[in-house]
Amino acid sequence: MPNVASEPVDKSRSARLEARVSTVQKDLLQRAAMLSGRTLSDFVVASAQEAATKVIEDHASIRLSGAEQTAFVRGLLKPPKPGPRLRKAAAAYKKASAR
Repeated sequence: MPNVASEPVDKSRSARLEARVSTVQKDLLQRAAMLSGRTLSDFVVASAQEAATKVIEDHASIRLSGAEQTAFVRGLLKPPKPGPRLRKAAAAYKKASAR
């Protein structure tokens, strides 16, 4: 998936996006846009893009506690021996993929 935040902004803006908001929400957005020196449209688009980028980045990384990190590394460096169910599944896979 491309990193949208680091890509150059497409100034052509050929796509359209519409949203219905309450009067209170529009007033809030308009005030924030004015305070940041942007048009309402620019403010909403930039804010939505920042929020979307953050959500995507948050879902692209895994956060582990110290104990979870230790268990993960231990599992990579010294994995447990395969149990009977895993050996049976591996044998079935080898048999099915040999055809």
